[in-house]
Amino acid sequence: MRDDQLPAPQPHACALLSRELGEPVAGTASTQSAWLLLEQPGPWGRVAAHESRLDPALGAELDGRTAGTGVRLCLIRRPEDDRHEHEPARRRWFAAATHPERTWLATGEVAHPTELLKIDFARLDAGDRRAVAELEHSFLDTPIMGICTNGKRDACCTTLGRRVVVAADALDAAACAAVGGPPAISAPPTIWEITHLGGHKFAPTGVLLPFGYLYGRLDAALAARVLAEARGDRLVAAGCRGRSTWERPGQAAELAVRGELDEWQPAAVLVGAVEQTADEPEPAWRAVVEHHDGRAYEVSVKGSHAAVARPESCGKAEANPLELRVEAIDKIR
Repeated sequence: MRDDQLPAPQPHACALLSRELGEPVAGTASTQSAWLLLEQPGPWGRVAAHESRLDPALGAELDGRTAGTGVRLCLIRRPEDDRHEHEPARRRWFAAATHPERTWLATGEVAHPTELLKIDFARLDAGDRRAVAELEHSFLDTPIMGICTNGKRDACCTTLGRRVVVAADALDAAACAAVGGPPAISAPPTIWEITHLGGHKFAPTGVLLPFGYLYGRLDAALAARVLAEARGDRLVAAGCRGRSTWERPGQAAELAVRGELDEWQPAAVLVGAVEQTADEPEPAWRAVVEHHDGRAYEVSVKGSHAAVARPESCGKAEANPLELRVEAIDKIR
């Protein structure tokens, strides 16, 4: 199906309802210490690693290797590769560690995806570069972005995400050509379709690697700008859901401090201790956020359940999601 043949989102689609209700995006990213991406053209099912043209036994084995770690396995494909019938001779892979003090992005190609079983998943979880030592690889100094188009998981990711990824890919290619000519032949593409990232209701969603920042409510211009700014070692505040390195309260606290200081260099801010100070029905947390220049801030984060029920995902029953808001930022050092 061409992008101009994609159906429009229905009025009751989860992403449209979330936007109309003004649901905050900060503090909504999934929590992962590291990401492993494997190129797999063709259609993806709801549980993509088990329901695609990838050998389901291998998908299950890779999933099993991530169990008990903070590594998230995702499939990727280039825009328009959802219909390709061929099996690629070689497949691109990426591994990313997201902690500000251990941030890196490695890539390579494999003749068969079973080669990814050579990765040391415990080391990848810990941000140790030796995790990929058994594979032919290189470390990249430029970021990549994955935009979710996994429509079998949620319809919003197809009807909203596909248009964005195709247009953003074109914008990014044009911008790169304008400033420095075509990329090196050996350089991998920087924008990919990706499987489920969490948070369908914020579709179109994307992940910026290696930093691990998730974005929501993307359009093509914003996606291209996020990637362009990241090449200059800067984040974009608009649509940022949080860094997957931290738990949700820490994500909200970090973004609030960044906004207060107008500090958008990725490695400049760390989330330290996060302490829960109140439980349901209105949980609360106290987080310490540290700047690399020695300043530190105590951030009060409060959770409250949305007053208006809505589906967390298309086709699911309505619920009142927990929304996080920062109530106070106090400098402690």
